[in-house]
Amino acid sequence: MRVGLVLGAGGVVGASWLIGALEALEAETGWRAAQAERIVGTSAGAVVGALAAAAIPGEYMSAYSSGRTLDGFAEAETRAAALTDRLLGSEYRLQRALPPVGPGSWRLAFNTLLHLRSHTPATVLAGWLPRGFISTAPIQRLVETFVPGAWPDHPGYWAVAADYGSGKRVAFGREDAPEATVAKAVAASCAIPGFYHPVEVAGRRYVDGGICSTSNLDLLCGAGLDLVVCLNPMSSVAPIAGGSPADRFARAMRAAVGRRLGHEARKLREDGAQVLILQPGRDDCALMGVNLMNGARRVQVIEQARKSVARELRGLRGTGLLPVRRTRRRTAAAKPARRAA
Repeated sequence: MRVGLVLGAGGVVGASWLIGALEALEAETGWRAAQAERIVGTSAGAVVGALAAAAIPGEYMSAYSSGRTLDGFAEAETRAAALTDRLLGSEYRLQRALPPVGPGSWRLAFNTLLHLRSHTPATVLAGWLPRGFISTAPIQRLVETFVPGAWPDHPGYWAVAADYGSGKRVAFGREDAPEATVAKAVAASCAIPGFYHPVEVAGRRYVDGGICSTSNLDLLCGAGLDLVVCLNPMSSVAPIAGGSPADRFARAMRAAVGRRLGHEARKLREDGAQVLILQPGRDDCALMGVNLMNGARRVQVIEQARKSVARELRGLRGTGLLPVRRTRRRTAAAKPARRAA
């Protein structure tokens, strides 16, 4: 079975949910994310995807994020501190740059006006928002800590960002993308317009790939995969209770994301792949809240995601929609070599 893994956007809270969901997926199926033929990550999903591509299991990510350690894993306590502080948003630093004045990207702003129907509302908004002022350096350092070298050993890892001039999505790691280190690619994928400073790669600026799509699931059309597993923190099929303005905004946001996700999933199914979408349930959404950059409940979100996703996966046993553990015999000569930096 050729399996693809898609990890969607979702900010600090979404990263927490992804870690718990990934731990449940690996625990319930015995399959490891590093075994996927393709790993596509957007924003928070790009961070978690880079760690998964570096063969760091979900249980380790969860332990780090919760401040726990696991026996038998070198430097667990040191790396736990790095992940807690940087992946889950307790460290923010100002970017040294001129004060942001006017739209962050005049080129993108006018480009979206001229071709309004070709861009998502988030892309249109991204051009007009002021340039972000928070540095992505902590994100880059995190990735460099856990993923040594220029790129993970995994040849099929992509980090999705958006060109800050044209609004077009770019999958770093794919052959047609500009060359970048994994740290730069992940930082670009996470650079939320108006919040994070855009990341420059090969003379062009890039921002969060979530402005194009929170999942970018359809990038795997034509990849010849049998099954694509999508973990998407920003969508939900569960009704969100409450009538406050924040609740109504959350419902509208998740509904819009869900419509886009459903459209992308149909394209992938028409291409011949089965698609398994795992997303937050009602209890998950209530705990995650509206502010996706608030890491105060990160441990609770991880635990809730682990429970809810595990329960959903158990209900899918025997359906053929779950990835299965792949075992291979390897000789020393058959082991892949690390890509040179």
